[in-house]
Amino acid sequence: MHYLDEGPRDAPVVLMVHGNPTWSFYYRNLVLALRDSHRCIVPDHIGCGLSDKPALEKYDYRLASRMADLDRLMQHLQLSRPVTLVVHDWGGMIAMAWAVQHPQMIEKLVIMNTAAFPMPKLKHGEKHLPAALSLARNSSLGAWLVLQCNAFAGAAAYLGFKKTVSGAVRRAYKGPYDSPANRIATLRFVQDIPLSENDPGFDILLNTAEHLPKFSHLPCLLAWGERDFVFDQPFLNTWLKLFPQAETIRLSDCGHYVLEDGGPQLVERIRQFIAIREDANHGQTLE
Repeated sequence: MHYLDEGPRDAPVVLMVHGNPTWSFYYRNLVLALRDSHRCIVPDHIGCGLSDKPALEKYDYRLASRMADLDRLMQHLQLSRPVTLVVHDWGGMIAMAWAVQHPQMIEKLVIMNTAAFPMPKLKHGEKHLPAALSLARNSSLGAWLVLQCNAFAGAAAYLGFKKTVSGAVRRAYKGPYDSPANRIATLRFVQDIPLSENDPGFDILLNTAEHLPKFSHLPCLLAWGERDFVFDQPFLNTWLKLFPQAETIRLSDCGHYVLEDGGPQLVERIRQFIAIREDANHGQTLE
């Protein structure tokens, strides 16, 4: 597992956990904003970024393994103080599942376009997986497109943004996934989405959701790109029910890669939130 470890070793720790198909590159600007005053730990999940990309027979690419990887990293670092946890996409599920096992290690939360609970309930039923994700998760055609054509990382490098980004940034997001052998994680993350009790990891999902309220007293910032076609308003509503005290930044012009679309202004808002004292006021909604 590759990870960034930037900043003074005795400074407050910020643990940033990415999703699929991003990698530690997603957090680069936040690291640059924090590393003078905070120790920034940013892992690349196995199969992603600069981490090893083992074949399926050597690593199962399941949620339980992701949690174990994060736990081994934290044990390796031997941190002596609680951390600010920053999560996005699959990083929310992985990191919050780990956090419910180690609640004493969490001091603050920054949550961006993610979930750590089952599909939200709607007025007329339950949300369904978007068609593009369902194709990749449930069909051999979708799997072929992801592995052979880099369909997941390639599409995300365009659909994930709602604002203009450079070609270099798009290439950086696709760069680690430059061959079918290096795209296993991008496929397995989608295939591992736990939707029902028959899916591996669904028990972990339910347990995590049940224990999320134990963090409701902590300072929490919700930064949400409202043009995300996956993690949309019902997901944000669920987080707000869980953490009604959270500071909330609703970004009506930002998509799934909210930290990119939000730009320097969002990075600065997150930096300020992480830097403020725990006894500061919370519950304010920022537009």
